[in-house]
Amino acid sequence: MDLIKEILLNSPLLALLSGLVAYIMATRFNLYPIIIYVSKTKGLMDEPGERRVHSSKVPNLGGMGIFITFSLTLILFEPFLNNTVSDLSHLLSLLSATIILLFLGIKDDLVFITPKKKLVIQLIAVSMVCILQDVRITNFQGIFGIAELHYFISIVFSVFVFVLVINSLNLIDGIDGLAASIGILASFCFGICFFMSGYFLMTLLSAILIGSLVGFLKYNLSVDRKIFMGDTGSMIIGFLLAYQGIEFLNIKFESISGFTQANMPILLLAILSFPLFDLLRVFAIRIADKKSPFTADNNHIHHRLLRLGLSHKQATSLLVFTNLTLVLIAYGTNGLPINLSLIFIVLFGCILYLLPFLKVFEEFTINDEVEVPNSKSEKILDRVEVMSKINSVALQSQDALGNRHIKNYNSLESNTNTINEKLVRSRADQFQLLLDNKDDSGNYEKNEVQFDSGELNSK
Repeated sequence: MDLIKEILLNSPLLALLSGLVAYIMATRFNLYPIIIYVSKTKGLMDEPGERRVHSSKVPNLGGMGIFITFSLTLILFEPFLNNTVSDLSHLLSLLSATIILLFLGIKDDLVFITPKKKLVIQLIAVSMVCILQDVRITNFQGIFGIAELHYFISIVFSVFVFVLVINSLNLIDGIDGLAASIGILASFCFGICFFMSGYFLMTLLSAILIGSLVGFLKYNLSVDRKIFMGDTGSMIIGFLLAYQGIEFLNIKFESISGFTQANMPILLLAILSFPLFDLLRVFAIRIADKKSPFTADNNHIHHRLLRLGLSHKQATSLLVFTNLTLVLIAYGTNGLPINLSLIFIVLFGCILYLLPFLKVFEEFTINDEVEVPNSKSEKILDRVEVMSKINSVALQSQDALGNRHIKNYNSLESNTNTINEKLVRSRADQFQLLLDNKDDSGNYEKNEVQFDSGELNSK
C-alpha cells in the first residue's frame, strides 16, 4: 500500500485519476438528472426576465452538483496523501466554509437575499479560513515597494481578496459555460505549479475541481437537459479559486521552470484577470452613473460579445482564450522588474478586454442588414435581436400601407363631396324649372321630377 501511495504521489497519475473520478461521478451517476428532475417537479427554476438570455425556465441548482462531486471525491482521495494534522485541519476548514457558501447560494437561488446579507455570510465563511487556519497573503514581493505585511493588514487584505474573487466569479456567470471554463483554466494553471512544487494536497484539489466543472459543463451546454450553476456554484468556484490563489502565493520554492518567486503575484493577477477586470470595470461604470455598484445591468464584457452577434459558446471560447493569452504574456515577462511587469500586464489586459467595445464594431452591427445567424445558435438574445429588426421593418411597411390607405380615403372623400354637390345643384335647377312651368291650378306637370335624397352618393 505504501509503495502504491509513493508511486501515485510522485507522478501526475493521482491528479489525473482524481479528476477522472470527479467527472465520472458528475456524469455517470445521474446526479445532475436527479437535480434537474427535482427542480422541475418542485418548481425550483430560474425564471426568464429582462436581464436573462433564456426564454424558458431552467433549473439553477447546478452548484449543488459541483459541491457534491468536489467534496466527495476530495474525501475519497485524501487517504492516498501523506497529510499532516495541519493539512487535515485546512481541509476541514475548507469544506466547512464551502458548506456555508453552499447554503447561502441555495437560499439566494431560491429566495432573493440582499447584497449586504450575502456579504456578511461570505465574510463569516472566509474568516474561518483566513483567521482560524492562517490562509492569508503575507508578502507583496516588492509591488509598490511593499514586502512583508503586518498581520492585521494581511488578514484584512486576504479577506478582501477572497470576497473580491467570489463576487467576480458570481458576476461573470451570465452566459453558458463562462464561469466554469474560467474556473477550469485557473485551476489548471494552479495545479501545474502545485505539482511542480510538490504540494500534492493542492494539486489534488485543483484536479478534482477541474473534473467537477467539466462534468457540469456537459449539462450546462446541453439543449434538452440544461442546468445553471446559480449563485451556489459561482460562489463555491470563486472561493476555491481564491483559496488556490493565496496558497499559490505561499508556495516555498525559488522557481517554477524559470518563473521567479518575486513575480508570482503578477502571474496570479493574469490567471484571474478576466473576472477581476470585468468586476472593476462594471463597478466603475455604475459608480460613474451614480448607481449602486451592486445594481444589476447588461454592461459586462460577455453581454457586449452577445450584442456583437457571438453565440454563448463563441463568447466563452474567446474570453477563455484571451485570459490564457494574458497568462502566457505574464509568463513571458518573467525577467522584467515586478512593478514594470505589473504595468505591462495591466495595460495589455485593458487592451485585450476592451477590444469588443471599439466603435468600429458598434458601427458594423448598426449598419448590418437583417439576417438570420448562420450558426446553429440556441442563443435567445440573437433571435430576439433578429426578430426586433424584422418587426421594425414590418412596422415601417405597415405605416407606409396605412398612409397609402389614408391618402386614397381622402381622395375618395373629396371626389364624393364634389359629385354630391353637382347632383344637388342639378336637382335644384330642375325644381326651379318645375316652379316656372306650374299650371294655373297650382299642380305640377306629370313629368315632375322627384327630389330623392337617396340618389346622393355616400362615402
